[in-house]
Amino acid sequence: MSVRLYMDHHVPAAITQGLRSRGVDVLTAYEDGTAEFDDPPVLARATELGRVVFSQDTFGTVDILINNAGNVRDKSFAKMDLDDFRSLIDVHLMGAVYCTHAVWPIMREKGFGRIVMTTSSAGLYGNHGHTNYGTVKMALIGLMNSLKEEGRRHNITVNAIAPIALTRMSEPATTPQYAPLMKPEFVTAAVAWLCAPDNTDSGHIIQAGVGYYAKIEVREAAGVLFDSETIPQPEQIRDRYTEIADMGKAAPYMNASAVIRKVFRMIKPKG
Repeated sequence: MSVRLYMDHHVPAAITQGLRSRGVDVLTAYEDGTAEFDDPPVLARATELGRVVFSQDTFGTVDILINNAGNVRDKSFAKMDLDDFRSLIDVHLMGAVYCTHAVWPIMREKGFGRIVMTTSSAGLYGNHGHTNYGTVKMALIGLMNSLKEEGRRHNITVNAIAPIALTRMSEPATTPQYAPLMKPEFVTAAVAWLCAPDNTDSGHIIQAGVGYYAKIEVREAAGVLFDSETIPQPEQIRDRYTEIADMGKAAPYMNASAVIRKVFRMIKPKG
């Protein structure tokens, strides 16, 4: 299969070069519309440029989309201006929404597509001074989880990468002794596999960097069932909270419907 990849010009050259060495046709573009990609902060033009850049008339087709646009405005929540919060929503989240919305009908029609969101440990686990960054990085997981359901029947996979890599955005917060180890190429290897035609896994979150790779997932505890016809008192929740929070038999669920089915299987209708 001939693979064409659409990529933001802020992506490190090492990543684009690594993909090109694997035979991927990488298209890069800029916010002025004269080259090969849109910079999502230019929100007033995002939809217009998305239609042009992703148009089948212009490029023929799109097989892979990597949503990697990002910015940082780190401050503690008490000191943060809400404009700094909105800025990250517009770039990280809406940048991914605009681009994904533009390629989605192309991928649906051809019955093939590989999409990768860029999340972060700051969102998956939290980090001081990253309330805006962590929020949007978790929002991308919500976007991924819903799109994987809609894309399944069309052979469109949607996954996420949580990179550990040295970039212009992460360099100021990186300890110098670790910087040489944080080569973006380590992340490229995982992204390339997630985008491969042979990989049909969808909805996966992969931590990747410095030679380390691990799947991350949301799990739900076995839970506690009270009387399904009587509202419990707060004290009852308190008294059984250790059981409620026991993750010993926790399990992942494919989608929201699977969780609802689990709950209703626990309920024994009366009468």
